[in-house]
Amino acid sequence: MRLQKYMAMCGVAARRKCEELIAEGRVSVNGVVRDVPGTTVEEGDVVTLDGQVIRPEEHRVVILYHKPAGEVCTVSDDRDRETVMDHFRDLPERVYPIGRLDYDTEGVLLLTNDGELAQKLTHPSSEVDKVYLARVSGRLSPEEVRRLRTGVLMEGEERMTWPARVRIVREGDIYSDVIVIIHEGRNRQVRRMIAAVGHQVVMLRRVRFGPIDLGSLQRGPWRYLTEEEVEKLHQL
Repeated sequence: MRLQKYMAMCGVAARRKCEELIAEGRVSVNGVVRDVPGTTVEEGDVVTLDGQVIRPEEHRVVILYHKPAGEVCTVSDDRDRETVMDHFRDLPERVYPIGRLDYDTEGVLLLTNDGELAQKLTHPSSEVDKVYLARVSGRLSPEEVRRLRTGVLMEGEERMTWPARVRIVREGDIYSDVIVIIHEGRNRQVRRMIAAVGHQVVMLRRVRFGPIDLGSLQRGPWRYLTEEEVEKLHQL
């Protein structure tokens, strides 16, 4: 088995992130540092990350967390900001976020120790819908909505966004509330898409990731997904 796949099975991270950890020289197999992701692991090999032995997770879980604004989706932060992982350090499972939400964005964040599932849900080919409620400045014109629906060129990008599904749910002169559905995961994408048509996002909440929505979960609390919900994610 390839080393990065083994690490994902151990709940370290999705395979792409595991490849980065390997390339950084943080992973050893039987006491020898391996910095090439293609390294294979055999039964009985001892794999360590930063000197700590890692083993496959026996109990795989997925957690739904209503992330509030003001938290970063990293293990630690060099600016000493609160991180999502501060809430999950005492769990019996070693979980990590599936994808990310921006510091100033709230809403659905899934965490898991199932690296294969995380890889599947974050790979571009899966095209998993991510549904956002955005409060934007002013009133979007029909032409601006049309541009969002057909794709826009965001600042600093060389290719257009994929077409989004856009629906105005509340319209006003000061601000409007808009549902935006995308399946890409570019950095700060919804905010930059709205900026590309001349408006500013003043509040952003992800209300659904694939088939999993916030429901009545308030900001800050979390819960384990049910077996049925996890199966829906696998079916994607």
